[in-house]
Formats: sequence, C-alpha cells, structure tokens
Amino acid sequence: MHPDVHLLLHHQRAAALHAAAPPRPAPARAPRTLRTRLGWTLVELGLRLATAPPRLGHGV
Repeated sequence: MHPDVHLLLHHQRAAALHAAAPPRPAPARAPRTLRTRLGWTLVELGLRLATAPPRLGHGV
C-alpha cells in the first residue's frame, strides 16, 4: 500500500473513532506544588551527586 494512502486511511479511521467515542470529563488535577518541589529537589540532588568530585584514597 502506498504510504500516502495508508496515512489517509489512518487519519480517516482515527477521526471516525474520535467522533464515535463518548465525551469524557476532564480529570480533576490537584495543585502540583509539593510534587514540583519534590521533583526539583531530586533533580538538584542528582546533579550534585553526578558532579561531585570522585573520592580518591582508601581509608586515608
């Protein structure tokens, strides 16, 4: 099958499925303040661990 025909059929099928689907209410989202702060804290910790100078010496 030619790629353009395949893509056209895909778009038509997707539009038909979308039109036939029942409407869904948007999910309620809680504020992400704590989640965002925790995420950035973990990113900062990871960056500190990744950029920390290697510890040389064994028991010195």
